[in-house]
Amino acid sequence: MYRNILLPVDLDHSSSWEKALPTAVALCRCFDASLALATVVPDWNVILEVQRSPIAYREFLDVARARLSTLADSITDLSGIEHHVETGSIYGGILAVAERIGADLIVLSSHRPEMKDYLLGANASRVVRHARCSVFVVRD
Repeated sequence: MYRNILLPVDLDHSSSWEKALPTAVALCRCFDASLALATVVPDWNVILEVQRSPIAYREFLDVARARLSTLADSITDLSGIEHHVETGSIYGGILAVAERIGADLIVLSSHRPEMKDYLLGANASRVVRHARCSVFVVRD
């Protein structure tokens, strides 16, 4: 049913993958699907790094790639896990990676909605509304 599963993670918050990662791995095993991990570096982080120098910007993204690769390497149940680093808005980066890899399922973690989420919209809700594929939301 699913062939390409995308798991977006926030490298600074393990809660973004603690429950979602085992769920994504189980779905990959169940459907014999491939798994891709993605992280999005927000625009404001990019702007701060570019002000320092283009080299610092590249190093910043290289560190994100290395951290994501380490997380991918920790998954011993699956092999050939792809990993992608995007920049920009969180939900926009997730949707961009999903389109690029042809994801047919996005598994993502979401916290309990707060009042600000109802007014501004959380990233998870934006992904759910705008994704062209199915989205599996894992709650804390």
